[in-house]
Amino acid sequence: MLDHIALTVSDYDRSRRFYQNVLAPLGYELMMEHDISGAGFGRDGKPDFWIQSGNPSGPLHVAFSAADRAIVDQFHNAAVETGAQDNGSPGLRPEYHPTYYGAFVIDPDGNNVEAVCHSPE
Repeated sequence: MLDHIALTVSDYDRSRRFYQNVLAPLGYELMMEHDISGAGFGRDGKPDFWIQSGNPSGPLHVAFSAADRAIVDQFHNAAVETGAQDNGSPGLRPEYHPTYYGAFVIDPDGNNVEAVCHSPE
């Protein structure tokens, strides 16, 4: 079980704004900022997704859990409106499992960011 993850970003301010908008539908908010470690986003009082300034080491894939399919849709809409590149519109992905409902976008540094709901509706 992961406790947290951190992405290195090339433009800290741009990425902070991007993730504030994109993660809001998932209930995430900017919870902490530190000069050394960057910005921590989370929900329920715990930051578990961090960004830090530096030279990204290559594209990564990060998937956020969504409580229902409507939130996956909201995530995708917020990302595209914020300037993300669509990398897979919201929909079922039966190749993963019958109720896998996900949406994928490319963030400002080329990372593949996903929101996924595993419930049947």
